[in-house]
Amino acid sequence: MSQPHRKAVLNLYKTLLFLGRDWPQGYDLFRKRLNKVFVRNSEETDPNKIAMMVKHGQFVIKEIEALYKLKKYRAMKRRYYD
Repeated sequence: MSQPHRKAVLNLYKTLLFLGRDWPQGYDLFRKRLNKVFVRNSEETDPNKIAMMVKHGQFVIKEIEALYKLKKYRAMKRRYYD
């Protein structure tokens, strides 16, 4: 794996681990699944495919952030409105 891809993958992994702290089923389950996915794809050498996977990971980050924001919004709505 080339250096730019390695940096991007490590950054993606760290960001997903950070986001996993608030995962509803628990951090341990999230961490195990995340690790399994990254280990399964660790042998990939094609730069185009690695870039595509990193792009998909960025999409997943945005989806997780949206889910967390929706969860917070619903909690606030329940507290202050009927």
